[in-house]
Amino acid sequence: MGHDVLRVNHVGDWGTQFGMLIAHLEDRFPNFLQESPPIGDLQAFYKESKKRFDEDEDFKKRAYSRVVQLQSGEPNSTKAWNLICDVSRREFQKIYDRLGVTLKEKGESFYQSRMIEVVKFLESKNLLELDDGRKIMWPTADKSGIPLTVVKSDGGFTYDTSDMAAIRYRLEEEKCDWLIYVVDAGQNTHLKNIYLAAERCGILNPEKHRAEHVQFGVVLGEDGKKFKTRSGETVKLSDLLDEGLKRSLDKLVEKERDKVLTPEELKAAQESVAYGCIKYADLSHNRTNEYVFSFDKMLEDRGNTAVYLLYAFTRICSISRNSGEDFSDLTKVLETTKIELEHEKEWKLAKTLLKFPDVLVKISKDLLLHVLCEYCYEVSTVFSEFYDNCYCIEKNKEGKIVKVNRSRILLCEATAAVLRKCFFILGLKPVSKI
Repeated sequence: MGHDVLRVNHVGDWGTQFGMLIAHLEDRFPNFLQESPPIGDLQAFYKESKKRFDEDEDFKKRAYSRVVQLQSGEPNSTKAWNLICDVSRREFQKIYDRLGVTLKEKGESFYQSRMIEVVKFLESKNLLELDDGRKIMWPTADKSGIPLTVVKSDGGFTYDTSDMAAIRYRLEEEKCDWLIYVVDAGQNTHLKNIYLAAERCGILNPEKHRAEHVQFGVVLGEDGKKFKTRSGETVKLSDLLDEGLKRSLDKLVEKERDKVLTPEELKAAQESVAYGCIKYADLSHNRTNEYVFSFDKMLEDRGNTAVYLLYAFTRICSISRNSGEDFSDLTKVLETTKIELEHEKEWKLAKTLLKFPDVLVKISKDLLLHVLCEYCYEVSTVFSEFYDNCYCIEKNKEGKIVKVNRSRILLCEATAAVLRKCFFILGLKPVSKI
C-alpha cells in the first residue's frame, strides 16, 4: 500500500535466563573462550540450566551475578552470551528460510543503553515514584490501573523499561508513524499500559502516531486443549513443517501427481502445499480467537483451504496456456482486445475482482487477515461459476480448438493477477503445475 515498512524481530535476548545459560555454559564447556561449544539442542541446554537454577542456591547466585556482568559489558560473559545467541539465531534462520520470513533482528539487548536514557528522561519529567525500593511510573495521570516497574529495587531493568526504550527509539529515532506489535493476547494489558505511558510522557502523540497490538489467540489440539505433543511437550514448528511436507507428498502421490510432474515440480508442489496449508490455516481464522489445528482439514482440496486455492489458481493459469495463443504480454493483448461483459457470470466475476482494493483498505484498518482469505475463496468460487457457464475455449468433437474467447481469457488472467497478489500478501507460494 505504499508504506515504508520495517519488519523488526524483537527477540528476548537479555535478562535473567541469559545469566542462567552463561553460568551453565561455564560449567559444561569450561573451554568455551577458546573453542566454540557444541550446543546442538538449545532447548535441552536451557532445561538443564533451569533445573539447576531452581534447585541450587549457589548456582542461582552465580547466574544473577552473570546478568550483572553481562549488563556491565564484561568480556567473558559477553562472549558466552554471543555464542548462545548465535545457536538460537541459526535455528531461527532455518525456519525463516523455509517460510520465506524476512525479519531484521533488533532484540532487547539493542536497547540496553537506551534503557538508561529513558530512565533519565522519565526522571527529568518527574514521572517516576519510589515504591518499596522500586521506581514505578503510572501510565495515566489519575494513577489508575497497573504501574510500570521502570527500575527494580536491585537497580535492574524490566520488560517495562525495555518496551519504553523501544517505543521511544521507534518513534523518535526511526521516525515511524505507525507501530504494529504482533504479540499474543496475554500481553494486551501490558502493551496498553506501554502506549498510555508513552503518551503521558510525550513520546507518543495520538494525533501523529498509530500504535496497535495485533493480538492472537492460542492454537488447540484436536482434543480442544492447548496444542501439545503426546508427551505433553510444546510442539516445535520445525517438526510441524516436516510433518506437513510428509503429508502433502502423500496427498500428491495419492492423486498420482508424481507420475505427471518432474521431480523438481513435485518438490515445488509439495513445499507449496505443505507450508501454504499451515500458514493459511492460521491466517484464515479470526486471529483473536482460538483455533483447532488439524492437518486433515488443512489438506482437504474442498472448501476454504490453501490446497483448494492453489489448485484453483494453477487451473486458472493453465487456461491461457491451453488456448494456443500468446497472452504473456497483456499490455499488447489489450491493444487489440477489450473485455466484454455480457453473461451474468462475467459481470459477477468482474465485480468480485473490483472489490480487491476495498478489501485491502479494510484489512489495513482492522489488521484482520482472515478477511483476505475469505475474499480469496470468494474469488475462486465465483470464478468456478463463470468457468462452468462461459466457454473460454471451444473445441470440436476431434478436440481441435475452433474458437478462443479472448475477452474471457483476459478475465481469467485478471483473476490470476488478483489471486497472485493475495497469495503474496498471505505468504503463499503458488506453483505453475500441481
